[in-house]
Amino acid sequence: MPSFNAVSEVDTHELTNALDQTNREISNRYDFRGSDAKVVQEDSALRIEAQSEFQIDQIYDILTQKMAKRRVDVGCLERGQVEEANLRARQVVAVRQGIDQAIAKKMIKIVKDSKIKVQTAIQGDKVRVSGKKRDDLQKVMSLLRDAKLGIPVQFENFRH
Repeated sequence: MPSFNAVSEVDTHELTNALDQTNREISNRYDFRGSDAKVVQEDSALRIEAQSEFQIDQIYDILTQKMAKRRVDVGCLERGQVEEANLRARQVVAVRQGIDQAIAKKMIKIVKDSKIKVQTAIQGDKVRVSGKKRDDLQKVMSLLRDAKLGIPVQFENFRH
């Protein structure tokens, strides 16, 4: 029986490359000279450090541009509060991976409401979809791509 998994993952290698490019551009830009501004990766989060909130916004824009060029979906980023203290500003940006239960249930509801003849199941942080026809599975893929879920969705293990 044909099936696939719907997942939400970030290519960590490409994310690291985008961070390196961002830090390189920050060090070369005239408006950041002598400011010691940088982006640091910590587990599943990024920390942006600069002198002001304005510079943090500029760095975030650079980061999203570099991620988009490397085909890393910027929908996985979740910005935190900007903390300013001692002439420094910091912001933690969470990198969301995996599909949590609430979004997985929403995905299943969307598929069930479409009346496409497939079975869905939540397996950890993935949603498994299986059906008799490959065309039905492809319809479900396009349905999930078009749905406004708030997270990037990829499809893997397409078996037929």
